[in-house]
Amino acid sequence: MSTEKLLQYRQRMRTELDRVLDFWLKYSHDTQYGGFFNCIGKDGKIYDDLKYVWLQGRQVWMYCRLYRTMERFHKPEILQAAKSGGAFLRSFARVSNSGSPWKCAFCLTRDGKALKVQRTIFSECFYVMAMDELARVTGDNDMQVEAAQMMDQLVHWVRVDSSGLGRPQLPGDTPVCSMAVPMMLLCLVQQLTEGRSGEQVDKYQEVGSWCVKQILQHLQRGGTAILESVSVEGKELPGCQGRLQNPGHALEAGWFLLQYGVKNGDQELQRTAVDKFMEVPFLTGWDTEHGGLFYFLDVDGYCPTQLEWSMKLWWPHCEALIAYLMAYSQYREPALLERFAQVYDYTFSHFSDAENGEWFGYLTQEGKVTLDFKGGPFKVGQVSFTKPCQLWELMGEML
Repeated sequence: MSTEKLLQYRQRMRTELDRVLDFWLKYSHDTQYGGFFNCIGKDGKIYDDLKYVWLQGRQVWMYCRLYRTMERFHKPEILQAAKSGGAFLRSFARVSNSGSPWKCAFCLTRDGKALKVQRTIFSECFYVMAMDELARVTGDNDMQVEAAQMMDQLVHWVRVDSSGLGRPQLPGDTPVCSMAVPMMLLCLVQQLTEGRSGEQVDKYQEVGSWCVKQILQHLQRGGTAILESVSVEGKELPGCQGRLQNPGHALEAGWFLLQYGVKNGDQELQRTAVDKFMEVPFLTGWDTEHGGLFYFLDVDGYCPTQLEWSMKLWWPHCEALIAYLMAYSQYREPALLERFAQVYDYTFSHFSDAENGEWFGYLTQEGKVTLDFKGGPFKVGQVSFTKPCQLWELMGEML
């Protein structure tokens, strides 16, 4: 692939990043109550004023990341938006009557009243990311301490006692290990240790090693499948749950593992990340008829029970792009760049909205837009503009 082609890719990513960021700066800021509107239609109209904590945290993190790492986004309005979002989170996200001083709501009213709490860790995870990144750009040590305290609570819930999540163990319920949990903790380890040293980093090194071992347990069937859930002993589970594959999640795990392996000089982990957590889910998950990655698959070829299994979603394609570009930047194998180009061609021709800006998130199997909003309870611009940001930086390192 020519340097000219790589430059074209990089310029398109820059353009997409600018357009997506402009969309959220223009439409998502709540100047009355603080924080961000998440439910935004294709043309920027707010169709619901509920605020989702994990998406609030994503947006704070992204504004800070852009402000801190890319000179052209080092603008006072971006920093101010991040501070406003962070203040909203600190004021309203944590639910004091949940049984834990660190449990976060999943959903808030526009003015910050808790509406729903999930029995998972993900609102809290993005709270950690927001506070740590905001601490980096503001120099507020209290926020960094708060992020570290929340991380300690998360590790306790995951590794010691999950009762604080409010999820009782029912008689017929078999304990499972969902790949999303160690993946998210590994992401937090990388966030909290980036550019730092000392005792705290040593503590997180042990957590990171544990996360890697947990993720590797999802490599099943002699290395031919990445399963979304396994038993706590690392064995395949019976039934639909045990057979479920999520190609996008596996690819995301792949670049998390590759990044961790590079940082720690673990060559075997790096190769496993590429050969197993990228190539295996890509080869099984790519729709050879219509293009794009399936959302869910059954490892034995049954029809998945998820109604959206055959849809094409924006975020798995973003994960595939960064996974393959990161893999190519590490190994310089032409086949990895060819995979990137294959995903790139599908992604930028199907998800980007040339008329209104931002990206559509949900397509039919054939690639037609089926849900035309730009933000909702499970979609915000973070993934759309985080990945072009990371891809743009990676592409620059290669040129």
